[in-house]
Amino acid sequence: MEGLEGYIEQHIDREPPQLRELYRTANIRLLNPRMIAGHLQGRLLKMIVRMFRPQRILEVGTFTGYATLCMAEGLPCGGEIHTVEINDEMEDFILEQFDKSPLKSRIHLHIGNALELIPKLGCFDMVFIDGDKCEYCATYNAVFDRVRYGGIILADNTLWGGKVMEKPHVSDLHSQEIMRFNDMIAADTRTEKIILPVRDGLTVIYKTPPDDT
Repeated sequence: MEGLEGYIEQHIDREPPQLRELYRTANIRLLNPRMIAGHLQGRLLKMIVRMFRPQRILEVGTFTGYATLCMAEGLPCGGEIHTVEINDEMEDFILEQFDKSPLKSRIHLHIGNALELIPKLGCFDMVFIDGDKCEYCATYNAVFDRVRYGGIILADNTLWGGKVMEKPHVSDLHSQEIMRFNDMIAADTRTEKIILPVRDGLTVIYKTPPDDT
């Protein structure tokens, strides 16, 4: 898969220099740098935003801000991103990355628990869920009514390294929650949905308008 992904990355838009440097810095300074969206998924996120043209995006789970910056690239004039990160130890790193970007005025960072903050942040055209895997179902339920009809919700890591195909260990709460989330989304008749097998799985969920035929 690495060889195929490498081929793909050679034949898509180049990774912007700031993001390439962010990726290198994260691998040096942070634990679990593999959690970064990376080149391929980052370009996909930008493309989705470019095509969909949301004015307001909510991101749950900022980590390094890599995906945030990718989505900010695709925003239309006047668009903004509100991104929520629960780990306050990441705040300085994230702000350092945002301050380097000409897009920083489009981005609003919130530090705290997403389930507590979401009710205070208004409504959105697009939501990207990439936070605590044990709260995926709760996060989806919290944001759903705050996404306009015709809006989209993206959820990352929904293939979870292939563990969704296995019976999870009783102590593997992350796998159990991802599987519950996938089953819940599959059964949600208020939406259309598809799982893209990009990296660790990206689910795209379209909130169907009530009069949509």
